[in-house]
Amino acid sequence: MTINCFGKLIDLTTPKVMGILNVTPNSFYDGGKYSDEKSVLSQVEKMLIEGATFIDIGAYSSKPNAAFVSEIEEIERLNPIIHLVLNHFPETLISVDTFRSKVAKVGIENGACIINDISAGSLDAAMMETIAKLQVPYIMMHMKGNPQTMQSLANYENITKEMLFYFSEKVALARRFGISDLLIDPGFGFAKTKEQNFEVMNNLELFQMLELPILVGVSRKSMIYKTIGTSAEDALNGTTVMNTIALQKGAKILRVHDVKEAMETIKLVSQL
Repeated sequence: MTINCFGKLIDLTTPKVMGILNVTPNSFYDGGKYSDEKSVLSQVEKMLIEGATFIDIGAYSSKPNAAFVSEIEEIERLNPIIHLVLNHFPETLISVDTFRSKVAKVGIENGACIINDISAGSLDAAMMETIAKLQVPYIMMHMKGNPQTMQSLANYENITKEMLFYFSEKVALARRFGISDLLIDPGFGFAKTKEQNFEVMNNLELFQMLELPILVGVSRKSMIYKTIGTSAEDALNGTTVMNTIALQKGAKILRVHDVKEAMETIKLVSQL
C-alpha cells in the first residue's frame, strides 16, 4: 500500500506519522503557538527529527464553531509557512489541511504534495476536479455540515453503516474524476458525539473493506479528555491509548501533535 508524493513512493505497510502544524490563532490545542518563523522552524525540526513522514499545515481552524476565515486570509497564512519550511527542510512532505480548491491549488503549486480535506469535496464543488488535475494524494474525511454547524448534525441511525456509504460514494466520485491516491479519515470529533466517536473507533476495522489507507486523528481531542476528566494539555497518555487501538484496527497514518510518542506506539504495536 503506497502513495505517490511527487514521484516519491511512500510505503504505508508500516504505519506513518503526520505531524500537525496549525498556523491559526484559534486551534483547540496549539492555536497561536506557531506565529513566528523561529517557533515554526523549531517545531517542524522537532517533528522531523522525531520521525514524522508528513507535516500537515492548517491555516483555518476546523474546531467546532470556529470563526470563519476568508480564502485570501487562509492563503496569506499558508504560503509563507510552506516556503519557510521548504527553504530550511527541502525534503519535507507537506500536507495542506484545507477544504477550498483554490487554497489546495496554491498550496501544491508552492511545494506541498498532499491535500487533506475535512469535507471530502462537500464544501467546494471544484475540489475533486482540482485534485485530479494536480494528481496528488487526497485525504477525504467524514463530516456533515461545516465547522460552524457540524455539532448540530450528529444524527445517525447506524453511524458506521452511514459512514461506509458516505465513503463509498466519495471514492466512486473521486475515481470518476481520475484521482489515483486516496486516503480516508473517519473524522473523529466532526459531527459526532463523544459516544459516536467511540463507536466508530470500536468498528474501525470495518473501514478496511474500502481497501484504502486509513488516517486517524484523535490527538488530544475532547473524546479523550472529556472521558478521562482532564484537558487537551493533559491528554497525551489518552491519545497514545487511542492511537494504539487505531493501529490494531488498521490505521496507516496517525495525525498527531506529539510525534515522538506516536512513533514509539507504532514501533511497539508492530512487534505484536
